[in-house]
Amino acid sequence: MTAASSALSSIPAAGARRSIPVSAELKFFYGPMDCGKSTLALQINHNHARQGRKGLLLTQKDRSGEPVISSRMGMAGGAIDVSDVPDLRRVVRDRWTAGQRVDYLIVDEAQFLSVEQVDQLAELVDEADVDVYAFGLATDFRSLMFPGSKRLFELADVVTPLQVEVLCWCGREGRYNGRVVDGVLVKQGEQVLVADTAAGESAQVRYQVLCRRHWRSGDLGSNEDVQPSLPLE
Repeated sequence: MTAASSALSSIPAAGARRSIPVSAELKFFYGPMDCGKSTLALQINHNHARQGRKGLLLTQKDRSGEPVISSRMGMAGGAIDVSDVPDLRRVVRDRWTAGQRVDYLIVDEAQFLSVEQVDQLAELVDEADVDVYAFGLATDFRSLMFPGSKRLFELADVVTPLQVEVLCWCGREGRYNGRVVDGVLVKQGEQVLVADTAAGESAQVRYQVLCRRHWRSGDLGSNEDVQPSLPLE
């Protein structure tokens, strides 16, 4: 078996499940926290399902701690947690082996994908005609790109910034996902630390969307004591 044929055998064959040729796409929708990524993911899934298409919802590290895609507006949908799934092609292949059709994938929290997982999604699009809709952040709390998001920018057929405007506390456009620890904006630490944007009394760690000016200065607005942010390493 050649290397090329071995690679192709790792994904499900499209076979005759579609009667006319189509061209699937890998689409990446990105934006800061609170811009409605998960809401749009669930809406797209709803629209496709209404037309009789069969899809899978994938996620990892959802802020709820459950294998769901959840929106802050209260919408939620059951999903497959792929945090410990090294090969996303296998998820689709297993469904097809069981006789279940998979026409598309909805992938939330796509910034947490590995580079290899993004490559696998592209392979499913190109070799198996599975549409992929990925949703996630572009940059982390340090304003550096997530590896998964970077790879999606490199490979996606369509890259779309979400148009729901998210504002900094000052009224400017918010583009930076600031990590707040005990009331102080931090710019060092582990890249992945799951928390929500809610600022409750028990929230020692949370996230706040800021404009560049206030991300740089660490000014969190009137709800917090203004303290200088901790510098980048």
